[in-house]
Amino acid sequence: MQFIQAHEQWVIEGCYADLIAIAARSASEMVFLHLSVADCLANAAQRPFEPHKYPSKAAQDANLAMLVEWIKTYPTRDDICSLQAHLALYDRFGGKKTMCTQNNDGLQ
Repeated sequence: MQFIQAHEQWVIEGCYADLIAIAARSASEMVFLHLSVADCLANAAQRPFEPHKYPSKAAQDANLAMLVEWIKTYPTRDDICSLQAHLALYDRFGGKKTMCTQNNDGLQ
């Protein structure tokens, strides 16, 4: 919350609905990137190296199989990172809302 209070404008991305719910109390707008599982899988396969998470590209790629399985269960899981949790958060949000269903929905 310190970051939000210290900045007039900010963007947060994430999959933990409980954490996003806290930030959403201070948000004026929410964008839900609601892609198909197939699109999410394609994005995961093409993701760039994330040095803040992994010591090497090989280490990141070794985690891809686990990530693929996690993505495949997104529509049916019942946790804070599930489609169900994200839709509930989006439905409750009272500010401006946009749902994007493709990678290039043209948000600017």
